[in-house]
Amino acid sequence: MKITALAGGVGGAKLAHGLAHILAPEDLTIIVNTGDDFEHLGMYICPDLDTVCYTLGGLANPETGWGRVGESWNTISNVEKLGGPAWFRLGDQDIATHLERTRRLKEGQSLSQITKDFCKAWGIQHTVLPMSDSPVRTMVDSDEGELAFQEYFVHRQCVPKVKGFRFDGVEAAEPAVGVKEAIDQADAVVICPSNPWVSIDPILQVIKKIDKPVLAVSPIIGGKTVKGPAAKMYEELGIEPSALAVARHYRTILTGFVLDNADSVMENEIKNLNVKTLITDTLMNHLTDRTRLAKDVLHFIGSL
Repeated sequence: MKITALAGGVGGAKLAHGLAHILAPEDLTIIVNTGDDFEHLGMYICPDLDTVCYTLGGLANPETGWGRVGESWNTISNVEKLGGPAWFRLGDQDIATHLERTRRLKEGQSLSQITKDFCKAWGIQHTVLPMSDSPVRTMVDSDEGELAFQEYFVHRQCVPKVKGFRFDGVEAAEPAVGVKEAIDQADAVVICPSNPWVSIDPILQVIKKIDKPVLAVSPIIGGKTVKGPAAKMYEELGIEPSALAVARHYRTILTGFVLDNADSVMENEIKNLNVKTLITDTLMNHLTDRTRLAKDVLHFIGSL
């Protein structure tokens, strides 16, 4: 079975990791959101792409889910001491990633080629692709005006109230090399439990059309997100945060939907969207949880 997964953030990286433990490298491609990429301290930073790659390579900090394990903070501490912007905490190992990526981009190399080379260096055998080699920037419309995503998410810690989102550059952005082929060759597309608004929507807008069965895993359990501001965003947009709200978000492309046991009461309403359902334990605290959920997802796809 060939799977193409769409992912962003810690939750998306966890399920991608689980899928990678089950599927052979030739049977799994992971397309990652780059809408939250930005330039900081002269470096080109790809937070979602790095989180997915660090997780697949066994390099991620297990406590935070992002950043590198065994990280040190000498550079950013000295930047702060000198009066520089230190609100986006960059570890020393992480900075090496950004420096080399920036150097290669300035030489004219594509983000997808750089990502391929980084994966090889980190021992990642599965294919990881940025959604596009062209810049797409997620902009948050808030009660304090329009904010670049990292300004909203990290610097302002999601305090401003959300009114909507805009993906600057998405109209001109083409899928990165290999993205269309991965979808065309897949038996199914899996939307990982990532933030629908800012992790998955940018990918879908770049891809534009998916002519394959699509299965999504809810990032919301019991009305809350395990990590990140998705539930807060739903509330501020006037939508009750729930697995049902996520299913409605994807309803135009959805074939199957995976929701947690805690949300089983919503199953019939989701089925009324003409979507098949799977109820299981979707919380991923450990690697065993990731592989178990990945197996559940693959068995569900086989039954669709």
